[in-house]
Amino acid sequence: MNERLARLCVSPEATIRETMAAIDVGAAEVALLVGPGDQLVALATDGDVRRALLAGQSLDAPIAPFAQRAFVSVEEGTSRADVLELMHARFVNQVPIVDGRGALRGLHLLRDLLGPEERPNPAVIMAGGKGARLRPLTARLPKPMLPVAGRPILERVILHLVGAGVREVYLAVNYMAETIESHFGDGTRLGCRIEYLREHPDHPLGTGGALALLPPSVRADGHPILVMNGDLITQFDVGRLLATHEQAGNAATVGLREYAHEVPFGVARLRGNRIVRLEEKPTPVWSVNAGVYVLEPSLLDCVPVGQEFPITELIAGTISHGLPVGAHYLDGDWIDVGRHDELRRARGEAS
Repeated sequence: MNERLARLCVSPEATIRETMAAIDVGAAEVALLVGPGDQLVALATDGDVRRALLAGQSLDAPIAPFAQRAFVSVEEGTSRADVLELMHARFVNQVPIVDGRGALRGLHLLRDLLGPEERPNPAVIMAGGKGARLRPLTARLPKPMLPVAGRPILERVILHLVGAGVREVYLAVNYMAETIESHFGDGTRLGCRIEYLREHPDHPLGTGGALALLPPSVRADGHPILVMNGDLITQFDVGRLLATHEQAGNAATVGLREYAHEVPFGVARLRGNRIVRLEEKPTPVWSVNAGVYVLEPSLLDCVPVGQEFPITELIAGTISHGLPVGAHYLDGDWIDVGRHDELRRARGEAS
């Protein structure tokens, strides 16, 4: 157990005075009641201490009757985005990390997950598609609002960005836009500021056209813009992607994933009319577009106003003008929820 964590720990028999001291020294607004073998028994927040004192308890009385034994915890290796989602769902600012035996291994704090430093980079999330391939589910909900593990896909995307320090989010909306706007509002609940890029219902702008709706301040600020699809289940490292873009001096950076597909037949390799090699059911691997981009603000001038415009055309035009377009392989989980089988995989359901 590291020193920082040890300062937060008291015995299950600790007094209110000892608990207050641990909360004060640890500066995490919580004390951890830990028994033999580092077993986490309960949590005591400053709110629990206040309840005890308001109930007339002396400082030398035990804190245990007022501590939280039904606390939420996570296992080691749980992703930052998943922990952040749990905190928002349960309205807690601290989540302990325990092993399979219930022994204390660490503590997540909301302030650490949000990061001490906000990123100046705006993020644009494309959330206006109709999700035709996911009907009938998308007849009543826009695709980005389909739930995965009890939370809309789009909310997962936003929380992931917030966990990486992004605070300025633009949602490009069209199909059932009111459902999205009523759910997210101005973003305060999720720890960010959300503005909406509203397409005309009869004139969808494609995967890139909504960029023309960004306010002039985004161009003027000059910070690289993170653009991504709103139907991704992903845990990629936002900081690494932005660092790759800036260090390489790219005009645009495209997030990539490796995609492997097994050919169910033997494949003949030819030289002219001669077979030089037979490969039994090979599995070629391609680098595929992951639907995540970083763009320099100057590229916004290349986006036509009020027209359907694929973002891939913007990337192709950038290349044709001789500007550097870089590649960055995304780490972590990545699922593009575009079909029923992908949605089942994201939900952990059997095919």
